[in-house]
Amino acid sequence: MANPIITTRAPGVRVVASASTWIEGEALRQLDAAGALPGMREAVGMPDLHPGKNGPVGAAFLSEGLIRPALVGSDIGCGMALWQTGLSLRRADPGKVAARLDGLDGPWDGDSAGWLAARGLAATAHDASLGTVGHGNHFLEVQAVAEIRDPEAALRIGLDPGRALLLVHTGSRGLGEAVLRAHAERHGATPLRAETPEGAAYLAAHDGAVAWARANRDLVARRALEALNAQGRRLLDVCHNAVTPVEAGGCRCLLHRKGAAPSDRGPVVVPGSRGDVSVLVEPVPDRADAPWSLAHGAGRKLARHEAKAKLKGRLRREDLARNPFGGVVVCGDEHLLWEEAPGAYKPAASVVGDLEAAGLVRVVAVLHPLVTFKCSLDPDGEARADKRRRMRDRETARSAKYGER
Repeated sequence: MANPIITTRAPGVRVVASASTWIEGEALRQLDAAGALPGMREAVGMPDLHPGKNGPVGAAFLSEGLIRPALVGSDIGCGMALWQTGLSLRRADPGKVAARLDGLDGPWDGDSAGWLAARGLAATAHDASLGTVGHGNHFLEVQAVAEIRDPEAALRIGLDPGRALLLVHTGSRGLGEAVLRAHAERHGATPLRAETPEGAAYLAAHDGAVAWARANRDLVARRALEALNAQGRRLLDVCHNAVTPVEAGGCRCLLHRKGAAPSDRGPVVVPGSRGDVSVLVEPVPDRADAPWSLAHGAGRKLARHEAKAKLKGRLRREDLARNPFGGVVVCGDEHLLWEEAPGAYKPAASVVGDLEAAGLVRVVAVLHPLVTFKCSLDPDGEARADKRRRMRDRETARSAKYGER
């Protein structure tokens, strides 16, 4: 019997979402358009689907032998890493934790070339950003286990409900954008065949950006753990912006994920907004109908340029500096504070509920945010605030041309 949560819009084009889940019409139009591209076998939107610049975000695309870099986007390798820390929740006072994390968006003063070399990576022109979260929807969050739904799975994963968790969401910073820009300048929107020298060159650059992004998440976590004077152990690291070769129906295909977490790489965290829960799930294996993918987060319901205008009448600025769980938000950028406000996102529980109803995941635990770090507070440093605004404006301009909404 067909699952009512997974609906077919056209041959090979499906959406994983209940009837009550709101998805913007433009996102569905973009999904349909992607599904109609030459060589595309499947285009599947997740319940966090929303419009992007070069295709929808929150979707997986399966093509026959063709690489379409725009369907990966500019932040190649972006993903989530969850760390179990040794910090007791009794000592994790949100105000004190926030004070310790403030400043982590500054350049790392360590040996970036050595950090990369230890992971088999060469130095790049973007290594000044190594160890930093970045802007947009990226964040570092200290979390608490609020509820364990599957004790056996939690034990298997290594979850300790008495200790704080660390969730890192970031990617390849400017490196992935440079890879996409180089492709766009040479090939425009033309896809590449994987077996050609051009396809191989893109995949090599892509793989380097994916590995750099993981190294970046590791370093962000290390810096945070050092600031908290705590040890830590990585529980998972999953990438949600990448292209991966797969075998499907006896055919060698390319699986593009743009804001879609893999369901074949172990447990996944589906994060909410900074004022919402995150949910740790275990994927149900071998679900090619989805195609081996899950939602990567709560999903935007308001574009960044809309958020402040639509939310300011309902919220005060000081409301955005706290969360409903008594936690703290560290964000010294006024624009970012509104652009990434909780009201700009769907509820994480609703998105995960759709995945669960579709039989794609089992919920392991629910996590509450204690401290969300976006960028440093610096009330007396107007020069730093100006620099942050310039960086944000540059990243917004790049995203408008190459990246996500």
